[in-house]
Amino acid sequence: MQHPLALFRFCPVCGSEAFAVHDARSKRCAHCGFTYYHNAAASTVALIENKRGELLVVRRALPPAQGTLDLPGGFVDPGETLADGCRREVREETGLEVTDMELLFSLPNRYEYSGFVVDTTDCFFRCQVADETAVLAADDAASFRWIPWKKLRPADFGLHSIRQGIERLLQAHKVQQEAK
Repeated sequence: MQHPLALFRFCPVCGSEAFAVHDARSKRCAHCGFTYYHNAAASTVALIENKRGELLVVRRALPPAQGTLDLPGGFVDPGETLADGCRREVREETGLEVTDMELLFSLPNRYEYSGFVVDTTDCFFRCQVADETAVLAADDAASFRWIPWKKLRPADFGLHSIRQGIERLLQAHKVQQEAK
């Protein structure tokens, strides 16, 4: 497997070509001593249910996994908390305002974009919104729909961590329904 930083040939500090693999997660410049670590990027996933108990899903408008189902969410910007990033992503993709949220779990993911693999830690939040009827597809969401839990199929979701998360959520939902 190619080193995650294989595309980075020159030291970003001094420009030297002596920028080489240091260990499994980093490259170091033999010229100036700068070491760059390849760390996971933070990403959020929003689980939003309507009053009928259906889950809000979006269809991806852009690569990777363009055209497949997804859950609202995305990368956390520098300087944002996970919660603020989740709120912003929900607003950008659906127009909805998150009023309350709870962190459920996180999963690792590998997100390929522009020929580069970005390792992410995807944080899944259960979100309450101000007005579920105000939803609209925007930004990188081509469309949206509400799907009953019993009709969710993990295979319809294009990103690995989202499929895993849907499987985990379906198991928890099934246990919850059986307990009622």
